[in-house]
Formats: sequence, structure tokens, C-alpha cells
Amino acid sequence: MKILVTGGTGYIGSHTCVELIQKGHEVIILDNLYNSSIDVLDKIETITGVRPKFYKTDILDKEGLDKVFAENDFEAVIHFAGYKAVGESVAIPLTYYENNIAGSINLYQMMKKYKVRNLVFSSSATVYGDDFEVPFKEEYGLGTTTNPYGTTKKMNEMIITDMNKAEPENSGVLLRYFNPIGAHESGLIGEIPNGIPNNLVPYIAQVAAGQRDFLRVWGNDYDTVDGTGVRDYIHVVDLAKAHVKAIEYAATHKGTEVINIGTGKGYSVLQVLHAYEKACGYPIPYKIMERRPGDIATCYADTAKAEKLLGFKAQYDIDKMCEDSYRFTRKLKM
Repeated sequence: MKILVTGGTGYIGSHTCVELIQKGHEVIILDNLYNSSIDVLDKIETITGVRPKFYKTDILDKEGLDKVFAENDFEAVIHFAGYKAVGESVAIPLTYYENNIAGSINLYQMMKKYKVRNLVFSSSATVYGDDFEVPFKEEYGLGTTTNPYGTTKKMNEMIITDMNKAEPENSGVLLRYFNPIGAHESGLIGEIPNGIPNNLVPYIAQVAAGQRDFLRVWGNDYDTVDGTGVRDYIHVVDLAKAHVKAIEYAATHKGTEVINIGTGKGYSVLQVLHAYEKACGYPIPYKIMERRPGDIATCYADTAKAEKLLGFKAQYDIDKMCEDSYRFTRKLKM
């Protein structure tokens, strides 16, 4: 298939482009490079032998989007483009709503105009909010989100569902990610967060690299294996492979499906930290802090639907995730 990947030079987008190309799909990337770099194209080419066609365009730019669609006969879209920092979304909510909602609507309008029927949307487990018991199941529906970032994911899911009800020929797969970590085993592409990392493993990586003094562990008195919070971490390459299966599913099924993408297993903060120490070969300093308001003890996915509909099951464990993350971090330091 000829597939438009919005946000295709970003962390998850770039890994997905690699997997799509290796499966024989034609990839066209649209990205404004707000949170990524143009040299990712070189790295994708090095890994796959194929350089994707690239447009530096913003999803808020209707004319730019129209040009991209007019010049390409797309069969499908995988939509990653959007702002994604929880804390920042609380500070500048209007920016998040404008970009993640208005920009997405621009994209969906272009899909409608050019009759592109197949869509995979990058959603998040954050749409479950704090309303449900683990493991999170797709049948729970949408919970009460706790920040504007999560609300934009929730609103996109609602928009796509309504859009596809109105146009029964459409197909949409809404992938609710849990916690993507790791990097491509080549060490060429991985996660490079802007500023202070919002997520655990990029923060651990920066401590391991000497960029930060220690890891802050927010609470050690939860009802978990070691008192620290437990989350479902998935290797970004596994996640990328799930997108390949999802877009191929969309091409042969109409309507809208919501699918969790995780491992179905939780790891505590300290378990992840110790796996990273094993990968890098030396201890990583940390300090126990007070719990953060709003954090829950345990969060992991029910993955039965992904296995049933997509034939997808995550392959990599926490040791592999941390090994690949460290390899990428080490290459950045060289």
C-alpha cells in the first residue's frame, strides 16, 4: 500500500516507517520537524535501503496538506502527528487543542476529499483515565481524562468513530498504546525528548549518560511488588509492528476498532531501573520522593483483542527494551 505517515520522523513514527518499508509498503512522511530531525530520513534509509518521500508540512496548514494529497494517491494514513507532553498540555491547553484537534480535523477532511478510506490513529491508554480496574479492556470505553493531552486523544477517538459511522466505507483502527520504550537494534533511531523527559526510561537513560544526577522515584509505598508504580512497557519495535498489522487490517475491514497495544504485563519502576543497570553494567543513582498526585499503583493492558484481530503479540521483554535503549543512548554519546 501507499501510506501517508504523519509525524513519521518522530520516535514511534520513524520505527513504524522502518517496519512498513521492510514489509514492502510505500511510505510518504509528513512532519513539521517540531519534535524530530530531518536526519532521521538518512537513518531510515540506512536501515531499510529506501529513502521515504518527505514533506515538511504542518497539519494546521490546509494548503500544504492539500498539496501532499493532490500529489499522491494514498491508500491509507497512519496518524502520529501531535503534541504529546502531559505537563506542557496542562500549561498551554489551547495550543494542544488547536494542534491535536484542529490539525487532525484538517487531515480527516483531506482524507474525505481525496477518498482515502483507511486510517490508523495513534491513541493512548491515557483515555481510560482513572475510572477502571486493571487490566484495561477496550470494552471499558472512554474514561475521565486527567489532562488536555489525554483529552485530545479521547476527542480524536470520538471524531473518528463518528466520521466512520457517517461514512460506512471508512475503516479506522484506534491503537491505545501503553508505555513505548527502547530503540531500533541498530542504535540509529530512538527517543530524544525535548527538555526534561516526561517518561521513565528516557530519564533513566539521561542519568545513565551522566546528563542528570539521579532518578526521582515517585513513591515506594504502593501495593506492588516493591512499592513502586507498575506500568505496561512495550518495545517500540513491537509497537511499530502492531501498526503494520493494524493498517493491513484496516484495508480489509470497515468500521472502527479500538485495540490496546501493550505486553499485558506490568514492570515496576525499580524493576525497569535494575534492567537498565544490567544493560549498561553499572549502578544508576535514584532517590525516593513523595507520591505524585494522580498517579495510580498499577496500569497494564488486556491484550487479547490485539492477538485475536491483528494476530499481534509483543515479543520483547524488559531486558531487551533496556538493552536497545542503552545502545541508542551510548551511540548518542559517541
